[in-house]
Amino acid sequence: MTARTTRRSTAAMSRIAAVSAIAVAGALLLTSCGDQTSGSGTKEKDGAATSAAPLADKLPQSIRDKGVVKVGSDIAYPPVEFKDGSGKVVGIDPDIADALGKQLGVKFEFENGTFDTLITGLRSKRYDMAMSAMTDTKDRQEGVDSETGKKVGEGVDFVDYFTAGVSIYTKKGDDKGIKSWSDLCGKKIVVQRGTVSEDLAKAENNKCVKAKKGKITIEAFDNDQQAQTRLRAGGADAGSSDFPVAAYAVKTSGGGKDFQIVGEQVEAAPYGIAVAKSNPELRDALQAALDAIIKNGEYQKIIAKWGVQAGAVTEAKINGGS
Repeated sequence: MTARTTRRSTAAMSRIAAVSAIAVAGALLLTSCGDQTSGSGTKEKDGAATSAAPLADKLPQSIRDKGVVKVGSDIAYPPVEFKDGSGKVVGIDPDIADALGKQLGVKFEFENGTFDTLITGLRSKRYDMAMSAMTDTKDRQEGVDSETGKKVGEGVDFVDYFTAGVSIYTKKGDDKGIKSWSDLCGKKIVVQRGTVSEDLAKAENNKCVKAKKGKITIEAFDNDQQAQTRLRAGGADAGSSDFPVAAYAVKTSGGGKDFQIVGEQVEAAPYGIAVAKSNPELRDALQAALDAIIKNGEYQKIIAKWGVQAGAVTEAKINGGS
């Protein structure tokens, strides 16, 4: 989503930076109806699991009673959330939700929906929260349409749990001297069409042309998988996508032998768990649970599992986006 904010809206909420692709993930279909998958915890008779959890008493009573937190998510953004070969929902978000569930004593059920309807789903109480690589922004906090600047709702609160930006990657062991965006002058980059990566490449190209350092050749594809294939075959010098997606490709493509990330990610911003402003008790419970798994090391294990340690946070902030 390399964040699912204006990054996602930049391409009309298209799957920025590899929503539709990671070499090992495959194409995934979005469904607007509920495709629910268990995320964490267990629901036992008379709430035994809830009462035994260390932070269960922080949850709203209504959620404690039902033992379930309904999560709205666009399950098509590997490695943050996607379906594996068996159809199971996996990824960073489901794993973090599972760890939160152990602290709170409830089950997190992921329900698949299109990304741009998730906040609406919160407003209508279809979901208790949205967890979908959603970038925490002031506009979303305040319920403002980022394109028109108009107020469209009451907004949401965020519990920030990860940081993501845009990364450049190259063939492993062959970075062509590329360490940053300014090193792309005179070179060729592959990107997904309509993404922030493409926008950044175009902006950098303008700088290169003005400085007479050589034009950047930009080849844009429908999805990241096509861009990765092109780079893998030697048809470009570099590629760019959201940091988590790029990092996952580096880890998995060719058994980790195909690509490497070069330089630092740019335009980094927090991913947040979105909660309705009318539900501060759930928001605070999630913050406490996230802080607990950061403290006990479970969070770091999850982030390391997916190879995205550079995006880890050290504390759970509320509404930390700008």
